[in-house]
Formats: sequence, C-alpha cells, structure tokens
Amino acid sequence: MSKKKACKQCKIFVEGDACPLCKGNTFTTSWQGRLYIADAQNSLIAQKVGVTVKGEYAIKVR
Repeated sequence: MSKKKACKQCKIFVEGDACPLCKGNTFTTSWQGRLYIADAQNSLIAQKVGVTVKGEYAIKVR
C-alpha cells in the first residue's frame, strides 16, 4: 500500500493533481502523523494548527 500524498503548503491529503484548498501542485509522500478535522469552526485543535476547512491533514511534511 502506498503512502498518501500531502500538499506541502497546506498539509491536506490530496487525491489528484491539484490541491483543493490552495490550488497548488507540490506534494510529498514524506509526512508524519494524521489529523482529521470534522468541525473546523468549533475545534480547538483546528484553531491551534490554523486549519479552517474540514478534512484529513498531515501533522508534519518534508
């Protein structure tokens, strides 16, 4: 099973050729940790890491 790819800029996991948030195309498969944000407006963790859109994010990308 291959690792998911994460956007280097906004750290969201991406399936395709463009990031849905920043519209960038720089991705990496070298990441550590996952964070799933279900309710970005009411989540203290989302506020702490600066996430404003629900989704699955990498905690650290290289």
